[in-house]
Amino acid sequence: MYERKVIPNLKCGLDLIGEVLYGKWKIRLLWFINQGYKRPSELLRKIPDASRRVLNLQLKELEDHELITKKIYPVVPPKVEYSLTDFGISLIPVISALGYWGDPNDERLRRLILRRLSS
Repeated sequence: MYERKVIPNLKCGLDLIGEVLYGKWKIRLLWFINQGYKRPSELLRKIPDASRRVLNLQLKELEDHELITKKIYPVVPPKVEYSLTDFGISLIPVISALGYWGDPNDERLRRLILRRLSS
């Protein structure tokens, strides 16, 4: 497993939130779990560009940060479901606000991102 060589800078709230949400799929995972997609296979279908391995790693990190809980049902084959904790639910309005900002600025953001990628 990956071990950090540098201790992250955690001097303010923005540093902390960045550390907790850093990861390409974490915000989307939280959003989709909030929308009712609980099983790993459902989340993988909602985020088809992500590999199962990366999703599992990011789900584990969200669990370690107490934003989600994982329930394993004692059945064969094993059944796993994720749900938001109260702490995770408190983050949903923040994610929603980011989406509300991104939606009206989508063309501009897309153009800037593509320009950066092509240079």
